[in-house]
Amino acid sequence: MLLIVAAIILATASAGHAVPGDPVPPTDPTDPISPIAPGGGGLNIDLNGPDGAPSSAVVTLIGITLLSVAPALLLMMTSFTKIFVVLAMTRNALALPSIPPNQVLAGLALFLSLFIMAPVLTDINNLAVTPYLDGSMSFTDALAAASEPLRQFMLANTREEDLALMTRAADLANPQSPDDVALPTLIPAFMISELRAAFIIGFVIFIPFLVIDIVVSSALMSMGMMMLPPVMISLPFKILLFVLVDGWGLIITSLISSYRMG
Repeated sequence: MLLIVAAIILATASAGHAVPGDPVPPTDPTDPISPIAPGGGGLNIDLNGPDGAPSSAVVTLIGITLLSVAPALLLMMTSFTKIFVVLAMTRNALALPSIPPNQVLAGLALFLSLFIMAPVLTDINNLAVTPYLDGSMSFTDALAAASEPLRQFMLANTREEDLALMTRAADLANPQSPDDVALPTLIPAFMISELRAAFIIGFVIFIPFLVIDIVVSSALMSMGMMMLPPVMISLPFKILLFVLVDGWGLIITSLISSYRMG
């Protein structure tokens, strides 16, 4: 036992007095290895089906997105705003603040807009939707193709003065051709033109009913019946006049004929 302890002490002492050799240069650090998928191809997400057409999940996602922005598109890029404003002004001219209700006016304006925009929607379906669903067109190209019919429709129904107004407001150079007009400039110019046309039509609608109000008020004052509200007497005559001249038919016909297709 003593021999073993003595051997350990001698070995430790010799190791403590050992002369160090030349220093070993450090090794260069290696780059971290990123995990990759088996086969070395990385992550690849394919949104299309086996035949190149978009998968059902992608189509569903696009459909939900379009439904979420549909109200804004309906107000900004279609004839809905002008039709609804004209119908609302007609209701006010008749002194009927809640008849027909807003839901009825909105429904009528919606289906009249679909009727007016039918050629545009057909072009969008033929030029963009069908090729994209068939897999012969990418999503970016389909989006550009779908915006072109709407662009031509808005250009055909926008005044040059309103386009110039929005161009000056944006501090942009005058476009050389209609194709050079950007959508951020075209959309507000189109809405201004629609509101202007709606107010003009509404003014024309108000004139005959205003004449009826003046005649009824003058008649009541001449008879000394100043405590009787003129609206109560003039309302039946307004409704009678509106029905006799086929007011709804005249208004709808004028609205449809006021649009030009691009």
